[in-house]
Amino acid sequence: MPNYRRATVLAIFILTALYLLTSPRSSSPSASQGLPPGHGTAYAMPTGRPSGTSQQPSRPYPPPRQPNGSKMQNQQPMAGPSSKNLRDKLQYQFPYDLEAKFPAYIWQTWKYTPASGDFGDNFRSAEASWTEKHPGFVHEVVTDKAAVSLLKYLYASVPEVVEAYNALPLPVLKADFFRYLVLLARGGIYTDIDTTAIVSTTDWIPPEVPRSTIGLVVGIEADPDRPDWKDWFSRRIQFCQWTIQAKPGHPVLRDVVATITEDILRMKKKGILKNNKIDKSIVEFTGPAVWTDAIFKYLNNPDYFKMEGKNITWEAFTGMESAKKVGDVVVLPITSFSPGVGQMGAKDADDPMAFVKHDFEGSWKPANERIHPERQSDNKDKTE
Repeated sequence: MPNYRRATVLAIFILTALYLLTSPRSSSPSASQGLPPGHGTAYAMPTGRPSGTSQQPSRPYPPPRQPNGSKMQNQQPMAGPSSKNLRDKLQYQFPYDLEAKFPAYIWQTWKYTPASGDFGDNFRSAEASWTEKHPGFVHEVVTDKAAVSLLKYLYASVPEVVEAYNALPLPVLKADFFRYLVLLARGGIYTDIDTTAIVSTTDWIPPEVPRSTIGLVVGIEADPDRPDWKDWFSRRIQFCQWTIQAKPGHPVLRDVVATITEDILRMKKKGILKNNKIDKSIVEFTGPAVWTDAIFKYLNNPDYFKMEGKNITWEAFTGMESAKKVGDVVVLPITSFSPGVGQMGAKDADDPMAFVKHDFEGSWKPANERIHPERQSDNKDKTE
């Protein structure tokens, strides 16, 4: 009987040994095959693009957290955003991807939302036109109070921008600054509350022009071909900023946000950031002048463009009647965003190039200072 037991135990031992010798080794979840010694986790590369391409996928927002533990071998340490200047911080937080689609956002700002009884009947049809022409878009009318919270969230990692926005003494300055800030962070379309969409943004650019080669769409506000143009406008060619379409992170938006932020903080430090003491006009501080300058600065920047011959100036855009593409910027003629103004070559609202109608309410101004096309035309006639 003991011999039987010993034979049984021996048989079990032999079978167990054979099983262990012939079965494959199971890989541990923390296996470090292919990794340098001391690294126990493998990170797969994103699969959004073929491995042979040099362009990396867009970084999600907010920036991804770095994995705990030691850095991968050969990975160069990167200085944190706090050690960079303002433009570098903005570029880090809001990278520009030219090949991305234009975000399907429509941004507007006003004292009240359309759901409020105080919204204003004079704006309801204009506001509704943007939703009607852009089904499927996210259409936000951001109130003054909501803008503070939104920008605090979007620019939490760049607190000097939030400080600058909150320091502005006038609603018009905040409204100007808001459009650049929200487009830099989120992209899409910004348009003033007193604008009406005539056609969808999908028809602003000819279909033969790939959207993957465009990052910014702007229109001409003023093209005053007259000797006294400086009495009426700040620039010989002036780009409008009541309607802008952009992809997030565009360098023009980054530059204008940095320029305005630096100006605000400079004036705040000097103690002159008050409505009667600021050392720039509204147009030069946050309006179409600083916007126009940022666009021309970008178009003439050798870091972005191969410069051949003389610089790009107002002469490249005067008298335009159709869209013009310069690099990744599309410039629309004055008719596109200012139809029916009756001057500077602008045609009527039924013209094929008329895309957006602006009512020039200027509601932040006293009534006697608001700009209306017919008044400009009358004044023009009186001076000729």
